[in-house]
Amino acid sequence: MEVLCDNCPAVGVGIYNPGFWGMNIEDGKTYNLVMHAKSPEMIEMTVSLTSSDGLRVLASAAIRVPGGSNWIKLDQKLVAQGTDRTSRLQITAKTKGVVWLDQVSLMPSDTYKGHGFRTELISMLLDLKPRFLRFPGISHHDEVDTTAIAPFVKDILDSLEFARGSAESTWGSVRAAMGHPEPFPVKYVAIGNEDCGKENYRGNYLKFYNAIREAYPDIQMISNCDGSSGPLDHPADLYDFHVYTGSRALFSMKNTFDNTSRSGPKAFVSEYAVTGNDAGRGSLLASLAEAAFLTGLEKNSDVVHMASYAPLFINDNDRTWNPDAIVFNSWQQYGTPSYWMQKFFRESSGATIHPITISSSYSGSLAASVITWHDDENSFLRVKVVNFGPDAVSLTFSATGLQGSINALGSTATVLTSGSVMDENSFANPNKVSHRSLLAF
Repeated sequence: MEVLCDNCPAVGVGIYNPGFWGMNIEDGKTYNLVMHAKSPEMIEMTVSLTSSDGLRVLASAAIRVPGGSNWIKLDQKLVAQGTDRTSRLQITAKTKGVVWLDQVSLMPSDTYKGHGFRTELISMLLDLKPRFLRFPGISHHDEVDTTAIAPFVKDILDSLEFARGSAESTWGSVRAAMGHPEPFPVKYVAIGNEDCGKENYRGNYLKFYNAIREAYPDIQMISNCDGSSGPLDHPADLYDFHVYTGSRALFSMKNTFDNTSRSGPKAFVSEYAVTGNDAGRGSLLASLAEAAFLTGLEKNSDVVHMASYAPLFINDNDRTWNPDAIVFNSWQQYGTPSYWMQKFFRESSGATIHPITISSSYSGSLAASVITWHDDENSFLRVKVVNFGPDAVSLTFSATGLQGSINALGSTATVLTSGSVMDENSFANPNKVSHRSLLAF
């Protein structure tokens, strides 16, 4: 930042950054500013939190950068004296001079475990009881001739050493120097992303597969090629399965894995969602079709190893993908019906699946599953039924493999429904489509 004025205005001149569509600054809260700076001559600056037009100052502090050629780290706490949902960070000076700034960071002091994540967003995520975290990526290595792929393979091995290597290894020592001496538990690597049909994919895949297998024999490798209807022509521990389609199509896919071979690599359904007109901005209709699809994954959990809805989070100001599970802006958040639907399945991992038979004249529009699971003291039974049709239905079902008698006293019925299948949630009405629990007995 170069200040050119000899007689600067009383408020100073400088730069500002609104973050992503404005920062949510709340009265009485503390915000931690960290940045690195250097200047050939001593310079005094003012750091402020202001309204979007800069006219209202919510917090302000003076900082001094001593003259010299070395970078210095500056830490400053700012306590807000007012609330503004679209604030900005402002750095100004009143005297002529030059200052270099780098790695400027402003965060609330009350983020989740101090890591910078919004507590309310992480709480919504944890309510789903997730079992793994997937970092999706885009691969262009399929465009590289297999004879020239070696540098990219080395890059991946270096990246894995950074994540998994000991603190004494070349790249593991870099991770340790950044403050994390313990290796990260990377258990899976997907080779490519929706690249199966591309010319060089199989040749390049084998280069990555063999190199990673030799260096990290315990890492499970995931192919982009679909193995649900036939065997793969290359080695893999899992195969990636993506599906984005309309609600009727996804409902009809609830039996996709019924006839999949019980030997060979397992399925990782890493991206699934209803899209298009049926989805709206996250509709009840979409969540019903997704729920039916998931009952099929439950039923075939011997060949479906993992599943994850995609995408998880979306900022309402930048809906580059639609729909999503959790919508947020600088200060609000809500779950779409697809988010609430996933709560029905949060005890499924590690549960026992029981075969179920439904008797109903509307069985073609129904999907169901039965699971039992245990905590430290009790066993629980959960029956999930999806009615994808327009009519209220009466049904009977039977499940096999249950151990002992069932005590129905205190059981609850939890319903996800609304006045219209196209109803959506919003910031104004975040629970229009959400769980409603009724005492069943």
